[in-house]
Amino acid sequence: MKKIIITLLVTVAATACGNKSAKDGASQAAAPVAEKVPVVETIITRVQDVPQESLYSSTVQPFATNNIVSQTSGRIRSIKAEVGDYVIKGQVLAEMDRLQLDQTRLQMINDSTELSRIRELHAQGGVAQSDLEALELAYNVRKSTYKNLLENTILRSPLTGFISARNYDAGDMYAMSMPIFTVQQVYPVKLLVGVSESEYTRIKKGDAVTLTVDALPGKTFTGRINRLYPTIDPVTHTFNAEVIVTNADKVLRPGMYARVKVTFGINKSIVVPDQAIVKQEGTGQRFIYVLNEDSTVSYVPVTLGRHMGTEYEVTAGLRPGQTIVSKGQANLKDGIKVEVR
Repeated sequence: MKKIIITLLVTVAATACGNKSAKDGASQAAAPVAEKVPVVETIITRVQDVPQESLYSSTVQPFATNNIVSQTSGRIRSIKAEVGDYVIKGQVLAEMDRLQLDQTRLQMINDSTELSRIRELHAQGGVAQSDLEALELAYNVRKSTYKNLLENTILRSPLTGFISARNYDAGDMYAMSMPIFTVQQVYPVKLLVGVSESEYTRIKKGDAVTLTVDALPGKTFTGRINRLYPTIDPVTHTFNAEVIVTNADKVLRPGMYARVKVTFGINKSIVVPDQAIVKQEGTGQRFIYVLNEDSTVSYVPVTLGRHMGTEYEVTAGLRPGQTIVSKGQANLKDGIKVEVR
């Protein structure tokens, strides 16, 4: 009998303990779990001056190129310049055979002497007016022929620049197949920049540009729009703008690859850090979280302009003075409450 009573007591005690544990577990399961509030950093939007710039690639070209040739074939008597020489306008570069030039010069001197004699006779009435006029015409023709031969025998540079090519040596027979020299003017230089047709109404003659070249790292050059071509390429949808760069130190050389930055003016726009921009998956839409007065955030789509280093220009969607989330957007959604660090 005692054994039965002890067994019942143990059973009752165990049941009571089990019920208490179950109640405690249910109580713990029913306790609400506090939701963690996202912590963010914010900034206040403000308006800044944003230069409207576009970057284009181009190639440095000489301002002018001249091929030195003679109008008549003949033997090259002497060469007076070499490739790479810097020559000035009017400098003698080469001399052709002078035989025909010297003969024409002697004939011109003889015609001049004869013309002087005929003029004296005409003054005394010994020569008719028509004879005098015919001799004057012949002398002027001879003089013009001599001048032309002189220009094509003693070859001079028509511009100041560098000799970029020499195709003959002294003693060669010049057959007019190639120029004897090529001279390129590099002070100043020019570039033809293919500007997008969307900028056609924004760019104008006289606008300032800056450029850099790979061959001269760390150097920036300035130039101006000198000419705008009137037609747009239907394939590339670009038009050419001619840029002139002074190149006073002559370090820019034809053929150098250049990056040209064209400035179209300055906009007053809101600028935000690029880390404040959130991209909507699958759409490409950009948006920013704006902090409300009740510490909630709102999803605001924005339109972006220029990307400047670590910042974006916002052209639509924000107002000056708004507080926006700059860090901590990973766990945010529209209307959620946040804590500002």
